[in-house]
Amino acid sequence: MEYVTLNNGIKMPIIGFGVFQVPDKGQCQEATYQAIKAGYRLIDTAASYTNEDAVGKAVKQAIDEGICTREDLFITSKLWVQDMENEETAYQGVVASVKKSGLEYIDLYLLHQAMKDYFAAWRGMEKAYEEGLVKAIGVSNFYPNILTNFCETVRIQPVVNQVELHPYFTQELALKTMKEYDVVPEAWAPLGGGRYNPFENDMLLAIAQKYHKTVGQVLLRWNIQRGVVVIPKSTHIERIQENIDVFDFELNDEEMKKIASLDMGYNGSRAKHFEPDFVRMCVTRKIHD
Repeated sequence: MEYVTLNNGIKMPIIGFGVFQVPDKGQCQEATYQAIKAGYRLIDTAASYTNEDAVGKAVKQAIDEGICTREDLFITSKLWVQDMENEETAYQGVVASVKKSGLEYIDLYLLHQAMKDYFAAWRGMEKAYEEGLVKAIGVSNFYPNILTNFCETVRIQPVVNQVELHPYFTQELALKTMKEYDVVPEAWAPLGGGRYNPFENDMLLAIAQKYHKTVGQVLLRWNIQRGVVVIPKSTHIERIQENIDVFDFELNDEEMKKIASLDMGYNGSRAKHFEPDFVRMCVTRKIHD
């Protein structure tokens, strides 16, 4: 396993396992357990995924069976928009996530969206961080202008910005901005999120064939070589095992550029964060009473 070092000194695995859109508790627990068994040590969930408890149970199962220790694992969750009303609601949102997971602490906790009063919410997360409920705090879906203003304003700098990153949406300015503030980039939908048909792209297929790898492994390797943490998701054991097998080959500069040439800019984005309807959906969606 390879690691990146966060700006607070903590080490984070460069590849992890995501559980977005795995709401079935039994399926999520089994997939997470199989991921840990396959060697993943970073698990990414969120309050809005409604499966923090299933992840916690999988962690406990793996620890009880001696597969790993709690210290080996790096568990990430995120604060949903409804808890971003003020500092106290955000703090209680963190407390709720820790309690639901059944863990004593969460390694990394993120603001899920730059919505509602995210500055007040950050102060609540800072409090949780200083109390040891979480070991690091960061953000998600913060575009370059938002991240810049945020980092120039807050007391404790975010360690991670989790955004959509794949060859069809390369986000070079986002990476440049994160580097300026010593924020580690993390990719959600690193395989494209089920769009763009990369698995049928002749150029990607040729590169994959050259290294005796799959297109999915090539896409993950491309982001990893850019210094991006990746969190692919799957509920199939063979794919879970395949996705972590990306450390025995290296793409050359020409291949990196060819893959980046697929970029469609914001038109390649999976989630339209600038669209008013998307924002309204997020701020009105409730995940708990």
